[in-house]
Amino acid sequence: ELRKQGIFVSAGGVRSIWLRHHLANFKQRLIALEKLVAEQGIILSETQVQALERKKEDEIACGEIETVHPGYLGSQDTFYVGNLKGVGRIYQQTFIDTYSKVAFAKLYTM
Repeated sequence: ELRKQGIFVSAGGVRSIWLRHHLANFKQRLIALEKLVAEQGIILSETQVQALERKKEDEIACGEIETVHPGYLGSQDTFYVGNLKGVGRIYQQTFIDTYSKVAFAKLYTM
């Protein structure tokens, strides 16, 4: 709509405005939308209603874990990969940092 009025905004400009108003990711924008509906009682479009319903379903199903910084909390798993002749059983141990989503994997023999 701004382009129709002759106003051009760069992607970086939009991003900096989102950051200034704490709207950098989709989750933050949905929270702001819920707050706006509660305060002003605006009427939402069908796609906005669907997005809010999906968010509520995700919160119920997943229960996202809040972490403060990298290394604060991790998820770890070990599973059997297979068997190699002359080597033996091989297991993979995986660690995922829940804040940064960085994963590490290591193979072990037994």
